[in-house]
Amino acid sequence: MSTPAFLPHVERMAGYVPGEQPKDAGTIIKLNTNENPYPPSPSVGKAIAQALGDGRLRLYPDPAATNVREAVARRHGQGVTPEMVLVGNGSDDCLTIVTRAFVGPGDVLSYPTPSYILYRTLAEIQGARAVEVPFRADWTIDPAAFAADRPRLALLANPNSPSGTMLPPSAVGEIARRLDCPLVVDEAYADFAGEDCIGLVSELPNVIVTRTLSKGLSLAGLRVGYLIARPEVIAGLNKVKDSYNCDTLSLLGAEAALDDEAYTRSIRDRVIATRSRMIAAVRALGYEVPESRGNFIWCAGGPPAESVYEALKERRILVRLMRYPGRPPGLRITVGTDEQADRLLSALGEIVAGR
Repeated sequence: MSTPAFLPHVERMAGYVPGEQPKDAGTIIKLNTNENPYPPSPSVGKAIAQALGDGRLRLYPDPAATNVREAVARRHGQGVTPEMVLVGNGSDDCLTIVTRAFVGPGDVLSYPTPSYILYRTLAEIQGARAVEVPFRADWTIDPAAFAADRPRLALLANPNSPSGTMLPPSAVGEIARRLDCPLVVDEAYADFAGEDCIGLVSELPNVIVTRTLSKGLSLAGLRVGYLIARPEVIAGLNKVKDSYNCDTLSLLGAEAALDDEAYTRSIRDRVIATRSRMIAAVRALGYEVPESRGNFIWCAGGPPAESVYEALKERRILVRLMRYPGRPPGLRITVGTDEQADRLLSALGEIVAGR
């Protein structure tokens, strides 16, 4: 019996490689995967504990995630109704659903570069052609270049990773108007940005916005995300999503977190304050750091990134070493607690001084 043969395009794929998740994370300052350093709303644990005791886990979860969709509509307003929401197993699931629905073999999937490295994998899974549109030096995008290859789907991380920079809704709208295809605005970090593109969904029928509860709501371990689009788009996407793509505990935790806006605001403000302090301190060490609108900072132009990454790791501080074709490697550093930031900045200062 021979080894199963993968499809040729799958055989050629490198696959997406997530950030390192060390087994002894409790002894490491973990600033490599943009998790929120603060715990989720206390209401999340209460909702999950109640479900563990009332027998709900013997039943399938709600395939439509009705309560979460209603909570999303309450949270955002801006003309968002539950019929405009689809819930996924993290926003990566939402991105996968959209790609599966719109992109086939040989089609073009466009996205900026450098950006979220999963986008190339999503194109490759579908046998599509990934077209990377370089950011300008100021981290803006030429709308004409974005539409030049007539993509079947376009993806835009906003705020972007790894840069943390953000295009204003007016610029995103200009890009969407140039495209004859859906534009997915990946707003994984929008909770830290102060503005978003959700209002564009009502204005432009080809705009789809994805969100995650992993970052701003501290629920990376529950894996819940959602997307907002016109109801007719949601109806089509529901045809290709997995029937039960979110489990009962995740849905209950997500609903509780979405409804505790006061708690979300309090931890968001703490992250933003620490972010400002980190940017100023790292710039003072000689790094080039764009003005971040996410819960991380991008550090380029300093000592060789590989050696700094290893030196930090020796000090049990884990950051993300990222490489993009045509650019020198850089370090993406998650905004942690103030104590974690202090230890990072102290170690980074020692490393830079001793280069």
